[in-house]
Amino acid sequence: MPVTIRDVARASGVHISTVSRTFSAPHLVNPETRVRVLACAEDLGYRPNRAARALITGRTHNIGLIIADIANPFFPPLIKAAESQARHRDYHVFVADTNEDPTAEEELVHALAKQVDGVLLCSPRMSNSLIEQLSREVPLVVVNRQVTGLPCVLMDVGQGARSAIEHLVGLGHRSIALLGGPRSSWTNREMRRAAGAAARAGGAELTVLGPNAPTEVGGSAVAEQVRRSGVSAVLAYNDLMAIGLIEGLDALGVRVPQEVSVVGVDDITLSRLTRPKLTTVATPTGAAGRTAVDMLLQQDIESPRNARGSGAGTALGVRRTTAQVMLQTDLVIRDSTGPGPYARPARPLAAPRGPGPHCPAGPGIPTAATGDAVAS
Repeated sequence: MPVTIRDVARASGVHISTVSRTFSAPHLVNPETRVRVLACAEDLGYRPNRAARALITGRTHNIGLIIADIANPFFPPLIKAAESQARHRDYHVFVADTNEDPTAEEELVHALAKQVDGVLLCSPRMSNSLIEQLSREVPLVVVNRQVTGLPCVLMDVGQGARSAIEHLVGLGHRSIALLGGPRSSWTNREMRRAAGAAARAGGAELTVLGPNAPTEVGGSAVAEQVRRSGVSAVLAYNDLMAIGLIEGLDALGVRVPQEVSVVGVDDITLSRLTRPKLTTVATPTGAAGRTAVDMLLQQDIESPRNARGSGAGTALGVRRTTAQVMLQTDLVIRDSTGPGPYARPARPLAAPRGPGPHCPAGPGIPTAATGDAVAS
């Protein structure tokens, strides 16, 4: 027969209610008693009934994770990190894919609201006003999207775009294209704003091409447009588009980076496997997943779940946070970027001074030039 809560109470010498509190509200139980109850439960092989516990506590210990496109390699590291962090906190994660459809996003939030304690919205395509409205139905944390008044985990794609443009300008590129992503994407807007400012500051012209599908096919489809535009460098919305663009340019006989330099965003595994290896802006997706779970659970959902959606705004007993965390991005330079039309020519090495070629070198005079001595 399965071990029951009564068996644990009898073995640990406490009341059934104390065992229940040990699993549902451990902070209310004396530490010594809590340790004894947990040890007895472990020895007996007892596992609390989540459904029964949810009826008592009003908490399901489930989290919804809604993502824009599960086929995009950007998302799996975020999903794995969120699931690991949730499991560490004794929560389970339900993952749902919207295929970039804002209507599907809204429907999924409604469907999950009664089954989870909160929802993580990753790169949502809904309007901010609708997201705010849905947050009255179930606690939300938004990832990769800034919504005023709601907790958000953001990746600094603006800084990443600036670093990418500055890198390209430093290589001598003065005509640069930005391949935009979905029109409703916060990342797309941030990249366009930051890339435009960086291009102006560097004396370069930025041509925006898009919106485009954030996929390999979307990048490949715009290759001809990139070729006709005459730009010498491209910053793509994400790595998938950048990889698709490189494939499309190759089919047109355009060499990367000899004729066109390409930069992506995300640093997915494929970016290190392409030829040439992709220069990209690395985004901290794993850290974003972990941070989002912690932020959601910090909201301390204490009320019975049937208090949600009562029309009184924020659910009673739920302490909401409006914190917004910005995570750093980093430019990773690989092989898909090279000198542009305005690159400075390499300076020749100065003629050696001092002893002749057959004389021993004097103090401070190297016998051979090192790699660091060659101007780049």
